[in-house]
Amino acid sequence: MAGRLGTLTAVFVLVSACSSSPDQSTAGPTIPATATAPSTRPDTNTTAPPTPPASQGPAIGTWTATGSLVTARFEHTATILRNGKVLVAGGAIDEERTELKSAELFDPSTGKWTATGSMHWPRARHTATLLADGRVLVAGGFCQGMTMKGCPTGGDPDGAIAEAEIYDPGTGKWTLTGSMTTPRFLHTATLLASGKVLVVGAEHAPDAILDSAELFDPNTGTWTATGSMHHARTQNVAAMLPDGKVLVAGGSGPVSPTSAKPHDLLASAELYDPAKGAWTETGSLITKRSFVTLVASLADGRVMVVGGDGPGDPVLASAEIYDEKTGAWTETGSLANARDLMTSTLLADGRILVAAGFVGSESAGYTSVAPTELYDPAEGTWGYAGDLPTPRVLTTATLLRNGKVLIAGGTNDQGDVASCELYSADAR
Repeated sequence: MAGRLGTLTAVFVLVSACSSSPDQSTAGPTIPATATAPSTRPDTNTTAPPTPPASQGPAIGTWTATGSLVTARFEHTATILRNGKVLVAGGAIDEERTELKSAELFDPSTGKWTATGSMHWPRARHTATLLADGRVLVAGGFCQGMTMKGCPTGGDPDGAIAEAEIYDPGTGKWTLTGSMTTPRFLHTATLLASGKVLVVGAEHAPDAILDSAELFDPNTGTWTATGSMHHARTQNVAAMLPDGKVLVAGGSGPVSPTSAKPHDLLASAELYDPAKGAWTETGSLITKRSFVTLVASLADGRVMVVGGDGPGDPVLASAEIYDEKTGAWTETGSLANARDLMTSTLLADGRILVAAGFVGSESAGYTSVAPTELYDPAEGTWGYAGDLPTPRVLTTATLLRNGKVLIAGGTNDQGDVASCELYSADAR
């Protein structure tokens, strides 16, 4: 599979008001289906790189530096705990990419990171889900199999792993739990109203994209298969709706057995009903898109999809909103700066912050995006929210209890990033 950023590999990062999870085919920036994935660092050393996006006047809010990670990393997860601290786990480092099992905690009251217990298995491109009891479930991900000492044995030759483990904030330790029924990375994980966790889609084995889904029961520590999607997909988005159903949209997947490109972008969307364990199709996206196309649930229960990888070679600026009452998507204001591999965070007042990412094309080259943008759902427009002090991709964004947004880690053409920054929005 061809990668967008030269040999870019990346993870799905889903960031909402309370959590971050990774939440990332021949269509656009993809994970090559090999156990020895190359660096995810964007290759901006092209002969004609695009002009970096410009700042856009007075900013809505401010960015300030805070303590750096103990270990620089990208393709990690960040989860806010009940005590207000942020747990960062796993990820990868360096040009040759080495997956990590280390974890660390950010304390907003001190602005510092401290090491906590390490996971049993190194992994990147995994998911992390805050369970109803306050523990954190980490599931699946990528570990370079036989090419890397310490990876689980007997897994997928492509590097996908099935192992899962749970972090207990009370002890600072990880405990192994039941493994998924299928190894997978670039999947999504959604906490259901029942307390179970729904895992959907993924990469698995050379060029295989999955339509399967499974459920984790924290009470038993076991995984069971549930209804399969109508369309196999990876690099998609998933969001919980007010009625308890789960919306899955876009991504990359099989097109047709006769297609010259067996995998391509998807516009299709479908709904999972936990009561029935089954999927039904709903309205398709207006624009096909995949790969770290981020989702944020609006205060009124609608769901926004913004940016990402679009048809052909472009990075998208467009945004659209899904209304479960009509089952349809409608366009809303576009970003001033098209971007992919960015973060999206729903603020307490209903506005949405988009930060980080890259812009460009495979033919013209890529550059990191410094300007950040804030969406006002009342106006349907985006405003300039200031420049990110250190542009980056494959980072995480977490809404803190104090209303600030924490950007942690990532990578850029200068190397892996340990620095972290805080965004404070101006009052409306």
